[in-house]
Amino acid sequence: MATAVPVRDGNAATRGRAVSTAGANANANANADAAQWPALHARFLLRQAAFTLDVDLHLPGRGVTALFGQSGSGKTTCLRCLAGLAAPQEGYLSVDGAVWLDTARRIDVPTHRRPLGYVFQEASLFAHLNVRDNLRYGQKRVAPAERKVALDHAAALLGIDHLLDRMPAGLSGGERQRVGMARALLTSPRLLLMDEPLAALDNARKQEILPYLERLHEELDIPIVYVSHAPEEVARLADHLVLLEQGKVLASGPIGETLARLDLPSALADDASVVIEGEVAGYDGEYRLLTVRLPGVLEAAGGAAHGAGAGGTGVGAGATADALEREAGAGASLRVVHDALPVGRRMRLVVRARDVSLTLTPPRDSSILNVLRVRVEGMVESDEPAQVMVRLDAAGTPLLARITRFSRDQLALAPGSHAWAQVKSVSLLV
Repeated sequence: MATAVPVRDGNAATRGRAVSTAGANANANANADAAQWPALHARFLLRQAAFTLDVDLHLPGRGVTALFGQSGSGKTTCLRCLAGLAAPQEGYLSVDGAVWLDTARRIDVPTHRRPLGYVFQEASLFAHLNVRDNLRYGQKRVAPAERKVALDHAAALLGIDHLLDRMPAGLSGGERQRVGMARALLTSPRLLLMDEPLAALDNARKQEILPYLERLHEELDIPIVYVSHAPEEVARLADHLVLLEQGKVLASGPIGETLARLDLPSALADDASVVIEGEVAGYDGEYRLLTVRLPGVLEAAGGAAHGAGAGGTGVGAGATADALEREAGAGASLRVVHDALPVGRRMRLVVRARDVSLTLTPPRDSSILNVLRVRVEGMVESDEPAQVMVRLDAAGTPLLARITRFSRDQLALAPGSHAWAQVKSVSLLV
């Protein structure tokens, strides 16, 4: 399923004029978010002949942090500094309270003594060892008393338990990468680094591996730093997003909030979108509609009878404004055409700005299933003379809407205005 986590040329950030009540302190908020689970503080200054990396990162101690940016932005260089494979002239690195690097105090823990796992673009397996012995090689780095992941568990997590007696020459590219990931896990790392692990695979093999990466995310309490230039991978996997440009941090924060910032190039991208977390609340088999509940959103979803049956709040598109407002405390949901999934399963949705329209009054008799009460937080005008990007707040959930300048003026929209957002299409990342 095609999704978009857009980042364009950084010069685009200066091409629009933003009017906003949000985003000015977004990087400060990102540090506060990371402080909930303090794990990694990295500060690197690395000068090379034609490139300088100058970053200061505070990253959360759980989930997946994606380093994202154009080719040459410094993603892999930053990862190599984390691993100790590149030596910055000035730097500091602490992981879960342990200092691995402090140039001011002449502390530099060598790579082989840093408790980390590293997954490269292509798995380098020992050709003379079968899969089981390749995995044991990774396990040998760790004393038995300190091993956190058993070989059988790692093999099962990555779906390679049936390959343990195979030789690397008989594996597909996707299978080799999964073996490489399992071997990294068996080092019992306190930090797992992944450098574009799917870049060398075709699309079919990528789709094969993504569910296994999600399982690692869900089942293991190991922070992962994931380098990628693929928007779909980032949208599907990342909890925290770091945007890099020319060796510097352009933005850092929770993925949903960061993608909705109007002061970033993503606001001007043709395929601008936001990522929203939700939870499966029910399913309407007759209409093949999956209901995904969003905490705290003011909702007015179409199709009252079927919405209620699917676990939604069941407010019809023709309901009055008073009735819609009364639903505010009930929690909200978006309906997505999809096969049934277990109730309670955490899901991730992508809503594109081009699929959101605005109206000042509750829509009546509409075919659009998802309608949310929103407040305008800001707007930005891009180079496209006819269009404006609007940032919206749906009771804590950020959205973007691409509308015409004419519509903005006709509706007299401004920061603080209230409206109804009609979401024409929602993508479910599964």
